[in-house]
Amino acid sequence: MVPFVSLTTFARCFTLIVFVCVTCRAQDLSPRAYIITPIHSNAVVLTYSFQRGGIVINPTLPVNDASGTLDSFIFSYFHTFSFFGRSANVTASLPYTVGNFRANVEGVPTKVYRSGLVDSAFRFSVNLHGGPAMDVGDFIPWKQKLIVGVSMTIIAPTGQYDPMLLVNIGTNRWGFKPELGLSRRWGHWILDTYGGVWFFTENHEYFSHNAFFPGKNTQLQNPLGALQEHLSYDIRPRLWLSADAWGINEF
Repeated sequence: MVPFVSLTTFARCFTLIVFVCVTCRAQDLSPRAYIITPIHSNAVVLTYSFQRGGIVINPTLPVNDASGTLDSFIFSYFHTFSFFGRSANVTASLPYTVGNFRANVEGVPTKVYRSGLVDSAFRFSVNLHGGPAMDVGDFIPWKQKLIVGVSMTIIAPTGQYDPMLLVNIGTNRWGFKPELGLSRRWGHWILDTYGGVWFFTENHEYFSHNAFFPGKNTQLQNPLGALQEHLSYDIRPRLWLSADAWGINEF
């Protein structure tokens, strides 16, 4: 049995690992996210991603050789409409994840396996500059130049969560990210830049109601600045490639 001190350290360290993974999932790289599409368009998107590698941990903590794998499946529904004459869209996403994590915590090999529904995500986006809401007939001759848009992403605490466990797939809290997006086209090239800030509510039942912590613990998270850069190239109609980069910084 792992000693109590190791469990406390394990709680801190692996909560950080899972938080980073959930944040990365929520931070999904989305080139051309603000490009205008005809109103009344609908799309169902099925996404699979696999992530594997080492995890950077605070060197002051007694944890080393941390690594993990994530298999994520996301079902999303996308719909466009006119919002006061501007092009707008909403996206709802429901993810399912299978995760395996391992690390040496105070010299003790530790493994964690989790699978289930992750917190659902909802995004509303509206174009402020670059073109009005258009149906298919008006959209076909339209040519993109500079697009400016804003969006709000909401992460709802609908994922699998048990306050008695140290590591959970769900976060048991809300997340909100207002964002400003710019998109500029030059011929076959499109450059996208997005900047936003994640805000989180408190998790009032973090690792609680168990033999180690019979009461309630509260988990807090400072706001996180999020930046994305995308450079994409049209190979032919409906086929393009993108080089992407993103970063997160705690305030």
